[in-house]
Amino acid sequence: MALNVPGLVASVLFYVLVLAIGIWASVKSRRDEARTQASHADMALLGDRKISLVVGVFTTTATWVGGTFIIGTAETVYDPKFGLIWAVMPLAATVAFTVGGLFFAEPMRDRKYVTMMDPFQKKYGNVLCGVLSVAPLMSEIVWVTSTLISLGVTMSVILDLSYAVCIWISAAVAVVYTLLGGLYSVAYTDIIQLTLIFITSWLCVPFILMSPASVDITSTSFNHTFQAPWVGSLSAGRAWKWLDIFLLLSIGDLGFQDFHQRTLSASSPATAKLRCYAAAVLIPTFGVPAVLIGAVAASTDWNATSYGLPSPFERREAGMILPLALTHLTPPYISIIGIGAVAAAVMSSTDSALLSSASIFSSNIYKKILRTQASENELRWVIRISVVVFGLAGTSLSFLHAGVMAFWVLGGEIAYILMFPQLVCVLFFSMSNAYGSAAGLAVGVVLRLLCGEPLLAVPPLLRLPGFTLEDGVYVQYSPVRTVCMLLVFVSILACSGLSSLLFNKGLIPERWDVFKVKGRLPEQTEAPAESRSQENPRSVTSCENEAAATEPMLESTC
Repeated sequence: MALNVPGLVASVLFYVLVLAIGIWASVKSRRDEARTQASHADMALLGDRKISLVVGVFTTTATWVGGTFIIGTAETVYDPKFGLIWAVMPLAATVAFTVGGLFFAEPMRDRKYVTMMDPFQKKYGNVLCGVLSVAPLMSEIVWVTSTLISLGVTMSVILDLSYAVCIWISAAVAVVYTLLGGLYSVAYTDIIQLTLIFITSWLCVPFILMSPASVDITSTSFNHTFQAPWVGSLSAGRAWKWLDIFLLLSIGDLGFQDFHQRTLSASSPATAKLRCYAAAVLIPTFGVPAVLIGAVAASTDWNATSYGLPSPFERREAGMILPLALTHLTPPYISIIGIGAVAAAVMSSTDSALLSSASIFSSNIYKKILRTQASENELRWVIRISVVVFGLAGTSLSFLHAGVMAFWVLGGEIAYILMFPQLVCVLFFSMSNAYGSAAGLAVGVVLRLLCGEPLLAVPPLLRLPGFTLEDGVYVQYSPVRTVCMLLVFVSILACSGLSSLLFNKGLIPERWDVFKVKGRLPEQTEAPAESRSQENPRSVTSCENEAAATEPMLESTC
């Protein structure tokens, strides 16, 4: 197969367009920053909380409709071991944003946090927050890796271009416009990217459905034709595993900084919730073309195509089914259009992950731990350097011999098992403290490693009910990830209550209380500054000043 020159030209034009929009957005960002006198950190990380509702809906939706979302959905539908029933990513995203809008968007935005780690820093202190921050940083880097792999695979198959070249060029473009304009560049490029994803992916559908090498997908949905029915099946023994994956890909998404960065950049709590509800409705529509492509691939006589036999599944190339289907089942110009859909999806997720990781490092680690007196200009460069460093890290990992889903699962498990129960406890359980949080982190890491993971070649040492050996690989059919998540949740609350009791009762010497929980009352949920000032006509600042005075009369008045 020779180099696909028209496809290469189309890809270059797409990258030029995205880069131009990113540069325009960076100029707009600098102008707004000068006009409003906003700090660079607020403008770069949150768009000074002035991203409009429409743009916010675009960027929220585009963040989740990534290359892994599209390619992973098509792969799952095509794989005869799974099928449509197991392609839960579109539906899981709807659940994630619905739950996020109902319970997380308002309290997070109401308190004007900058990142999802701010409540940990406020309640548990800098040291523990710094340790906990490693988990979301890892999940964001892994997300960058999985999205870049999906693009590299697609472009190398359709364009016959070097995998390494595709990866590095794509990563470089995303890094450049992200570090130039921050959230403004990410949000405005997401508009064109999401539009391209929708148009190009749906343009491919009629052509792939009319492929002469494929039969009607309705006839293969429940009948064994070329392989097992693409609808799939769900036996009683695998039901718990299905539920485990669904929860991982739904409420586990609430442990990602990307989700909270979109809600925290909203102009108000109400707008943050509207973004979530809109994304919950829109995201599944982008999964339908991928489902149809996977179904057609499962309904294809591959011997009647230029690909030949054995089939992609038998060659262990199920993870490349979307680019393979576009290459061998559609005209060349349609496969080029398909590249546009995947490239746009990848860029829309990669830039978000880069900015999210830079947000946590610059705001929660550098500014509040390493350099508390850092100047505005210094933070500007820290954010930029962070984007480059995390981009290099994620790009480098893409050259490991692992598939898209392996990295997707790894990033999701970090968010689901380690961060989701931590976030629930710090936001909604006043009894939680630093001892419980540290215990939960340790329990989560140790338990998950003991349970093993076939995708990551980690052998299981802890065998839960349903443990079995299949094709030489040990498989846990219990909901391993959910069990670990629940045990982390229980550990946080149990250890928090126990440590508080032991220190307050004097059963452990106070000098050992490194996190200073003795005598500390459970924190109550704070009302935002605006509502406090409205409830009391006297300003919050004046009240605080009066409380600092020594006269009893003034203290009682305040």
